[in-house]
Amino acid sequence: MSQCDPATPSPFKSQAARVEQLEAEIATLRKQLTIAQREGASIEGVGEYCFAELSGERSTLAQLFGAHDDLLVIHNMGERCLYCALWADGLSALTPQLDQRAAFVLATPDSVASAREQVAARGWRMRVVSDADSEFAKDMGFEGLADAGGVRRLPGVSAFHRNADGRIDRVSAATFGPGDTFCAIWPLLELLQDGVRGFSPLSALAMRQLAESAARLPSTNSM
Repeated sequence: MSQCDPATPSPFKSQAARVEQLEAEIATLRKQLTIAQREGASIEGVGEYCFAELSGERSTLAQLFGAHDDLLVIHNMGERCLYCALWADGLSALTPQLDQRAAFVLATPDSVASAREQVAARGWRMRVVSDADSEFAKDMGFEGLADAGGVRRLPGVSAFHRNADGRIDRVSAATFGPGDTFCAIWPLLELLQDGVRGFSPLSALAMRQLAESAARLPSTNSM
């Protein structure tokens, strides 16, 4: 947040007070949004669902919690959506931090084999499961209308809590989209002269090629 105290240095100069005012308004709206998301997405007593692990084994929703009583599940649209992969790329880096507070899982509609390939290519660190054979995404409100290629999934996240009696509730949810606060790249790009200006996420193949090119560069340690 900015500080408009005249004695405090600010990069915004004459706009410092305006920037702080807008930031305060946004913070207030975000609190209101959080309340609306909780009230709108609340589901008491979520049913049991089964997921395919990348190992080929099966896990229930309850098992995704691990040792935690709180769980965040990313609803991913699968390999065909580069934007969903972009969100996951950023969230992957936060996995060790998120794991301290709650279980963190990405659910994809892709097959286990396809999911394995994407995880390997993009280096995702979070737990990834396939919900291709489950009604989970649909029941959570993250399955849209079918298109020419099949069922269209909607991107976002659901937050769950496991009660002392074992009952699982969904306590909140949020959707993902360009410009949201779940993907750090958007506010950074907006700072540039022309903003986003045709930016498009890299595919898994492009990321693999970049990694291979970087690996072929001479090490600075040998210079």
